[in-house]
Amino acid sequence: MRIAVLFGGDSMERDVSIASASQVVGALRSRGHEVIAVDSGRGRLTADEERRLFAGRIDKLPPVKSAVAGLPTVVSAPDLADVDLVFLALHGGSGEDGSVQALLDLAGIPYTGSGRLGSAVGWDKDVAKRLFLAAGVPTPEWLMAPQPVDIIAQRIGFPLIVKPNGQGSTVGLTLVQSQKELAEALDLAATFDEDVMIERYIPGRELTVGILEDRALAVGEIIPKTGPIFDYAAKYQVGGAEEIFPADITPEQTARAQDLALRVHRALKLDVYSRVDFRMDPDGGLWCLEVNTLPGLTSGSLLPRAAAAVGISFPELCERICRGALARRPKPAR
Repeated sequence: MRIAVLFGGDSMERDVSIASASQVVGALRSRGHEVIAVDSGRGRLTADEERRLFAGRIDKLPPVKSAVAGLPTVVSAPDLADVDLVFLALHGGSGEDGSVQALLDLAGIPYTGSGRLGSAVGWDKDVAKRLFLAAGVPTPEWLMAPQPVDIIAQRIGFPLIVKPNGQGSTVGLTLVQSQKELAEALDLAATFDEDVMIERYIPGRELTVGILEDRALAVGEIIPKTGPIFDYAAKYQVGGAEEIFPADITPEQTARAQDLALRVHRALKLDVYSRVDFRMDPDGGLWCLEVNTLPGLTSGSLLPRAAAAVGISFPELCERICRGALARRPKPAR
């Protein structure tokens, strides 16, 4: 296949996108495919540009907003018109909220990941949680800001989580221990999205379930080393978290997590792959936090770890994602 790996984007997850793209490009080339790397803001990369850009690493903090806010996300006909498939290594922003997916649909260009509808509802945490409940999947109680403090204390209680409604990689997320910390957390989240979610904090264990081709992969557990939550630094820095695949939970808990993850995947009309994140409370109850419609594909990302635990190598995972996408969205005849 001739595949364009599209990455970069206009979100705070640009660095993660670059890291995913570097891994995907190498993996697909190792399977014999012709692969071009396309930065959404700059177009197709030369070999030298590719080497320089892919040599970087993910910092402890996401890039400052001013550094990415002006970057365009484009779909260039000359770069993409002659490929069999676009592999979306975009994370966040217009790359994950359904915008790029809609453009590619209009252009008749097949792409990986979920379609414009599933991408949009998965990116909007408020809408997604409503669909979780409709599918019988428990999710922590939440309110959308602004709300009176007494209502927040009564309905949600402390500690609680404040986060942007449309953002990934825990960017702008705060664990708020008391009322005096609330205003600062709300202000921080609002710098990343005009819609801010206030969510009940579920103490316990962090679990994740990858989905591939309508099948739940191994359940993983994440134990953060940088604090009580799996934040940006814990996700992307070496030693930031211990990731255990398969998770040390009972067979019944494993089956329950996999069932709930599949319900989420299907309720949001997602396609070939996704990743669903949970908290397991001290009583063993599972609470769905969110779904990732374009989960990270860096060397240490959770979906590749889940696939490896059931015998699927990273190159095979990338190729199966491609073939599944082409089966669902065949390229129109010219």
